[in-house]
Amino acid sequence: MKNSRKISVMLVDDHFAILMGLRACLKPEKDITVIAEATDGYQAIEQYRQHQPDITLMDLSLPRLDGVAAIQEICREFPAAKIIALTTRQGNEDIHLALEAGARSYLFKNLSRQEILTAIRSVYKDQDYLPQEVRALLHERNSRIPLSPRELEVLQQLANGGSNKEIASALGIAEVTVKIHIGRLLSKLQVQDRSQALVEALRHGLIHLDATTYPTKSPIEPKSGENSRL
Repeated sequence: MKNSRKISVMLVDDHFAILMGLRACLKPEKDITVIAEATDGYQAIEQYRQHQPDITLMDLSLPRLDGVAAIQEICREFPAAKIIALTTRQGNEDIHLALEAGARSYLFKNLSRQEILTAIRSVYKDQDYLPQEVRALLHERNSRIPLSPRELEVLQQLANGGSNKEIASALGIAEVTVKIHIGRLLSKLQVQDRSQALVEALRHGLIHLDATTYPTKSPIEPKSGENSRL
C-alpha cells in the first residue's frame, strides 16, 4: 500500500493576495496540504513551533521581524527545518543571507507554478533546490570583494542620506575615517561616486529601501501586546 501522507506546508507572507495565490497554487495537488499561515516573522516562528510543517514557504520582506531572521531562529530551534525563501528580492547578498540562515531553496515570486511545486517536492526529499538564475547570482557574489561590517554600516548610513559628518557622529568615528571607508566602498563596488554605489548596493541586496537590517543574534519575541518593530 502506498504512503498517502501529504507534504504539510506553511505559508508566510504579509500580502493577502500572495497568500491566496499560493493557496490556489497548492490546493489541486493531492500530495500537498497547507496547514498554517503567518503574516510576519514572529508569527512564522510561533506557527512553526505549533505545527512543525514539512515545508515552509517564507517571504523575506516581512513586518516586525525580517524573513531572514525568522529563518535563522526557526533553524536554530529546529535544525531539520526545511524552509524555502520565496521572495521578490533578487540581490545576491539576499540569497547568501537566506541560505546562510538555513533556507534550503531560494525562489523568485515570478517563477512558474510548476517550478514552485518542483522545489517543494525536492526539498521535502532532502534535496537542496536552487534555480540556475539563483546559482548565477551566487557566483557573482562569490567573485565580488566582500565589504567589511564597518563598510556595510557606512553604506547603510549613506542610504539614509547622511553626510560624512553625520555618519561619523552616528558611528562614533572620525570624519576622515568615514572618507576612507567610502573610498574603499567605491573601489570594491567598482563605481565612481556615492549615487552609483547606492545603485549597486541595491542591486546586490546589500541595502534595501525599507532599511531592514538583519540581527546578528537570535531574535527575542516581544511580550504579549507589544507592537514594536525591530
